[in-house]
Amino acid sequence: MDETNELVEQSLPFWVSVSEDEYADEDGDDTMSVGGRRRGEPALRSVPLGPLRKNLAETVDALQQLFADAEARGGTLPLAEAQLSFQVTASGGIQLIGTGQMQGTRGLTLVFKRPS
Repeated sequence: MDETNELVEQSLPFWVSVSEDEYADEDGDDTMSVGGRRRGEPALRSVPLGPLRKNLAETVDALQQLFADAEARGGTLPLAEAQLSFQVTASGGIQLIGTGQMQGTRGLTLVFKRPS
């Protein structure tokens, strides 16, 4: 890999909900972006892998600890599987999706299963 490639941060294309500040146009009207998109509409963005990798690792580590805490509680119905959905922000952030947010929202799903 040459020096030029090392300076270019790797990224992946993701459909994301663009942040509020990306919608404000020059007149201060934040209801529509220059590209004609309204708030809440997805836009294709290159998401940097460095922040995405870091944020996903931190999220998975925190979830693993939560699952370990749930398993330690024992009981007659132990935790055997957990499914969580998340969205990726344009800056590489991770946002877990709660059930109230699920309507009309698509995201990636992580499935954690107890080893057989």
